[in-house]
Amino acid sequence: MKTAVDEIAEGLYRICSYLPDASPEEGITFNQFLLDAEDPLLFHCGPRLLFPDIGEAAGRIMDLDRIRWISFGHFESDECGSMNRWLAAAPDATLVIGEVTAQVSVADLANRTPQIWADAEVIDLGGKRVRRIDTPHVLHGWDAGLVFEETTGTLLCGDLFTHTGGGPPVRDDDVIERAFAAEDLFKSTALTPFTAPTIRALAALDPSTLAIMHGSAFAGDCQEALLGLADGYEARLLDAMD
Repeated sequence: MKTAVDEIAEGLYRICSYLPDASPEEGITFNQFLLDAEDPLLFHCGPRLLFPDIGEAAGRIMDLDRIRWISFGHFESDECGSMNRWLAAAPDATLVIGEVTAQVSVADLANRTPQIWADAEVIDLGGKRVRRIDTPHVLHGWDAGLVFEETTGTLLCGDLFTHTGGGPPVRDDDVIERAFAAEDLFKSTALTPFTAPTIRALAALDPSTLAIMHGSAFAGDCQEALLGLADGYEARLLDAMD
């Protein structure tokens, strides 16, 4: 495995590890995103066992001790398994995460006390501006949340639009079809009455790029894709209720 690095928006890098045996069909990618700014931010830490490869790849972008913020969407090993290894590699970095994530899990597990990142709070990185958006149970996890980078219009959308396969760094086609194929395979989404409205609220941001945690980033009509995803989940919820 070779962990790849690609710039998917200005100063926003996708760090991608493709594991061909990690899913029953085509394998799957595990992606982290490093935002280069005055105060760089890493979103997603990656699994603990992949840290040597991910850390080496991030080091091709910048010295790791430059990183000032470390974050992730929700408590799950592929998002925060290597959290403490990143804190060691970036000694001046602050771990900044959602309130539920911190209070329920991470305050007890992190080697440094996390800072709460409130819903809708914007952090100015110096050249980039990142806004936390709480999305409980979307896709899964009581503590789930995403990040919108306002300068490039990139939605760091976590497990939304997860799809299998390696694929190119960025695509502009079939993102909804690939997402529902993965949903049929993994059944990872917690369907509630709030699933579709939460995703439609993200569509109102009108992002230019979707930085997807598992799969290629998407640079087509992101608003239409989010609305289509919301419609699809709403239809599945209604079918389940019949």
